Amino acid sequence: MDSQDLINFAFIAAASVLGWFAREMWSAVKELKADLGKLREEMPRSYVMKEDYRRDIYEIKEMLNKIFDRLDNKVDK
Repeated sequence: MDSQDLINFAFIAAASVLGWFAREMWSAVKELKADLGKLREEMPRSYVMKEDYRRDIYEIKEMLNKIFDRLDNKVDK
């Protein structure tokens, strides 16, 4: 076996390892994309969006202010 055959064998082995690694990375990226898609669908069911929370808290604060104003008016009488 001459040196060219060894170089070819080493190149083929390196290319095979690199190809396997690239295939594994590709499948991992595809799985991550699928998981991210599922997470985007499930998040609104489990968690409240920040803007919805702020709007709801604002409404609650407005209701409490009205109640406190009424109580202050009753105390004054």
